[in-house]
Parts: sequence; structure tokens; C-alpha cells
Amino acid sequence: MQLTYVFSELRTGLRRNVSMTVAVIVTLFVSLTLVGLGLLLNAQANKAEEFWGDRLQITVFLCTENSPTTNCIDGRATETEKAAVEDVLKTNPEVEKYHFETSQQAYDKWRSVYAGEDETQEQVIEAIRPSDMAETYWITLEDPREFQSVKSEVSGLKGVGTVRDLREVLQPIYFWINAFKIGAFVIAGCLLLAAILQVGNTIRLAAFARRKEIGIMRLVGASSLYIQLPFLLEALFAAVVGVLLAAGAISLFLYLVVYQQLRPNSNLVAWVDWGDGLWTMGAIAVVGLALTLIPTLLLTRKYLKV
Repeated sequence: MQLTYVFSELRTGLRRNVSMTVAVIVTLFVSLTLVGLGLLLNAQANKAEEFWGDRLQITVFLCTENSPTTNCIDGRATETEKAAVEDVLKTNPEVEKYHFETSQQAYDKWRSVYAGEDETQEQVIEAIRPSDMAETYWITLEDPREFQSVKSEVSGLKGVGTVRDLREVLQPIYFWINAFKIGAFVIAGCLLLAAILQVGNTIRLAAFARRKEIGIMRLVGASSLYIQLPFLLEALFAAVVGVLLAAGAISLFLYLVVYQQLRPNSNLVAWVDWGDGLWTMGAIAVVGLALTLIPTLLLTRKYLKV
């Protein structure tokens, strides 16, 4: 196979179809960026759920030395008081499952998110000790709408500081994350469809412009792969440029929005990081290559028949 001819045809094809190639690159760039943002939002929702617990849970905070409620006048919850709480959770039919989180576990989780960004904040964080964190029971309900019976039964027990229904706290956060995620995927899907159609138009126009050359190559016995290769390389070129631009946009988003704005100014939840960004870039690379090379392979079989 004469690679010189193949790359010569690639240069000729890109020069002839420069406007269509640019259109494909721009469409891929925008659509893959939206796909990447949707994947990042999905990763963010998973991180939020992992940190705060499942949205169907309620959390029972046991008393600490500094708890102000009337159930905590004797200080930190005793083993007997913990056993009473567990007896209620085991016998209540609305409880599907529960797990206990120690003060040290709660402290480690808290420190993983509330990392000090300056010296003053670090001093405040260092002043907190594991013993200052409340031991907790994380309770998953059979029916999330039936939480009042468990909440009222547990709230009256000695050793219980507060009971929090996470649905009320997390529902607005999850709603907007899911809304943005679905919106990004829907818009990206429409743009990816447009990219596929543009790839098809580009191949059709390129095949029409080279119909004489293709006919001659057929007559001299050139293989289908040899004829298809310039078209595949054009599609690969557009895909690689589109993926690189989308990866750059996602990197800028992570750096400017997540690392410069969200992480320093909000410790409410664990935010996505560069590891999630690299996974997202890999995913959009696979999507971008598949959405250009596969249609090209299929469509060249149709348009290159002379």
C-alpha cells in the first residue's frame, strides 16, 4: 500500500471539504463537552450521595459532651442508651437497614471534605477532635415517605441528640444536579446526531468529488480498504481535534469552576476531582472516535460503489 498516496489524498480531501470538516469538529467539540459535563455531574451526584448518605436515609445523632438538648443532660450517650436505640431500629417495621458510624469515622469523613485552605481555617479545623463528633446511626427506610414513626420514636430516647431527615436536606441538591445532567445529555444527544449527519454529508460530497479517481482505482484492482482509508483518516482527524478541544474545555471547567471557585468556597460536599476529569476525558474520547469512525466505515461502503 502506497502511504504517500493515501496521505496526499487526505490533504486533498481536507482542503476540498475544509468548511464541512470545521463544522464536524465544532459540532463534536460542543456535543462532547456537554457529554463530559453530564458525566461530571453524574460523578458529582455519586460523590454527594456517598458523602451525605443515601437520600432515603434519616440520621440519628447521639449525644456528645456539648449537646444542648434535654435528652443529653447526662453527657455522651452510654452503651445502654445505644442499645435502646438499636432495639427500636430492629423492631420498627419501617426500618429496612441501618449502620452505626463512630466518632472517628465521622471525623475522618469530615476532614476529607473540610480541608483548610488557609492558616486560620486550618487552626480552626485542628481544634476539632474526634470526640467532638457525634456517633450516628444511618437508617434506610422501607418507604421514604413513612419516616415520621421512626423519627418520633427515636427522638424521645435518652442519649439521642437530634434526628435529621436527609430527604429534606438533599432533595433540592439532587433535583438540580439531575436536571442539569439530563439537560446536558439531551442537548449533547441532539448535537451528536447532527455530527453523524455531517459526517455522512462530508463523505457523500468527498466521494462525489473523487468519483473519477475512485472509478480508476476500482478498474486497476484497488481494495476497498485502500479506497476507504483517506476517508477514515479525515474522520479520524476531525474526531481527534474535537476530542482534544472538548478535553481542554473540561479541564478548564475543572480548574476555573471546581478548583478555583467551588472547592475553596464550599465544603458542603466532596467535589469532583482530576481523577473524575481524566475518566470523563477517556469516555468522551471513546464516544468521539466511535461516532465518527463507525459511520464512516458504514457510509463509505454505500457512497464508494462505482
